[in-house]
Amino acid sequence: MGLASSQAGPTTPATRDPRSMLGGFIRAQRQMANLSLRQLSALSEVSNPYLSQVERGLHEPSVRVLRSIAEALNVSAETLFERAGLITETTSVDDKATEAAIRADGRLTASQRRALLTVYRSYVGESTDEPKMSHQPHPQAAPSQGQPPFTEETE
Repeated sequence: MGLASSQAGPTTPATRDPRSMLGGFIRAQRQMANLSLRQLSALSEVSNPYLSQVERGLHEPSVRVLRSIAEALNVSAETLFERAGLITETTSVDDKATEAAIRADGRLTASQRRALLTVYRSYVGESTDEPKMSHQPHPQAAPSQGQPPFTEETE
């Protein structure tokens, strides 16, 4: 029972490796999209057993596999790349670029810019503890029972 066995304690959320965290994120996104593992497998063209192992943190998927999963879940590939530890700090750069684009858009009035920035900031928030939800419904999801979709009127 040497040193190695004393270091290999039970896995807790605080000590989970990046593969497990990525797998948990993919599972959460799949469940929020109301997809079974088999459905995600078909949409992403990744085998069901391999996808199951990715979700359980047993395999580190390739960039191609991450892109396929991201597309199937309607999540940005960059989000999965960040979760996999392949890239870092894109959120703050993206946030600054988005806010700069809103401020620079000459079609918006000052009050529209302020309102849009307020709404944008409320959606992206400062908390990175929780996984970000996809803002787009899955293409196979049932249509919402609320109001009809917004359409732009043109004259």
